Amino acid sequence: MAQIFDNIRGIGFQRGPRRLVGGIGGGLARRFDVNVWLVRLLLLASFLLPVLGFAAYLVVWLLTPWQDGTIPVERILGGKRPTR
Repeated sequence: MAQIFDNIRGIGFQRGPRRLVGGIGGGLARRFDVNVWLVRLLLLASFLLPVLGFAAYLVVWLLTPWQDGTIPVERILGGKRPTR
């Protein structure tokens, strides 16, 4: 499992530092160099899709590293926190 989480960290995608909810919109905006409010609006619109929008956001939230490199699902499963 540790290698899976290390591979996720290796992608280089992290939550945005200026979060409103989970930081996913900020991270996507920074990664693709797009206006953060546009990404947030698109994420909000995705919640109009039955179950899919919320479920996708939840999965991404669970697998996206925080600024310090910790991954929520890794912490839930009792994995180690990365040292920086």
